[in-house]
Amino acid sequence: MHYLDANTLAFIFAGLTCFSLLLYAILDGYDLGIGICLPMHNLQWRDKSIAAIGPFWDANETWLVLSIGLLLVAFPAAHSAILYQLYIPTSVLLIGLILRGVAFDFRAKVKQKRQRYWDYVFKTGSLISTFSQGFMLGLYIMGLEYTLASVTFAIFSGVCVSAAYALIGNCFLIMKTSGDLQLYAIKQAKKYGVFTFGGILAVCLINPLVNPSVQQIWIDSPWAILYAAIPLVCFSMLVIGYQVLKRLPLAGDAGNWLPFLITIVVFVSCFAGLVVSFYPYVVPGQLTMFEAASSPESLRIILIGAIIVIPIIFLYTAFTYYAFRGKAEDLRYY
Repeated sequence: MHYLDANTLAFIFAGLTCFSLLLYAILDGYDLGIGICLPMHNLQWRDKSIAAIGPFWDANETWLVLSIGLLLVAFPAAHSAILYQLYIPTSVLLIGLILRGVAFDFRAKVKQKRQRYWDYVFKTGSLISTFSQGFMLGLYIMGLEYTLASVTFAIFSGVCVSAAYALIGNCFLIMKTSGDLQLYAIKQAKKYGVFTFGGILAVCLINPLVNPSVQQIWIDSPWAILYAAIPLVCFSMLVIGYQVLKRLPLAGDAGNWLPFLITIVVFVSCFAGLVVSFYPYVVPGQLTMFEAASSPESLRIILIGAIIVIPIIFLYTAFTYYAFRGKAEDLRYY
């Protein structure tokens, strides 16, 4: 590890943190999305929706804990600056996650006539969690400042992120369910796909206008032509995904995994666009990853632990998905 200099170590930990955040957005994103779109008019559909995420949702949230932990130990100055400005929305996020956890367990213990109340709590907690995440993302894009313009944009971002999570949640249900619930998920996915397309387009137009440095990166950079492929891939995937949804379900339930895979590509494209926009800053316009990084000696020790821990988390997550593969009707929920 001694041959790794300070800048290389900072780059490695920034990559690990981004990787953890991306996995969280995809994996916990779909179970948050299912919570948002929980069909309150049909108990059987709700049971199957919960069964679809039952074996996975705890493991999915591990990636959020890992990403925050990496930010704390590898970039303590950035961790302090970001959470100082996002203390209130972070607290709201935690409240939403607590509501989800409590409701998830209580709905399985109470009498059937009371399940509906806890399903509403689960739905509310999911919406609070997704909106607060989007709100924090919007404030981050706006430079972590509380002005009328930044708060308005953050609220808009919260709605867009909620729509994107609802999209990937319904795409996961298409893959894990069949029959009427699958048809319902297809209909919902088409609706939220349109909202997601509009939200991403609006953010792409607004972000360069409010951040001159971002505009310079996307227009004046020698890599601008290559960077242009990122939004092109994103919007192309959304259009293709909508066309796929219009043709589902197919005979033999073929291609039920395609909408979920396409939405993952959309998430990766959006994340890549954010990374390109703000690189090398960890705190927009204030701290770069190289300035905020811990000492090289500390990072070398932490890297040893990361090399051990991250593959273990990845392996048990992969094993969980393998063990509980198949349709939600085949899963054992409690």
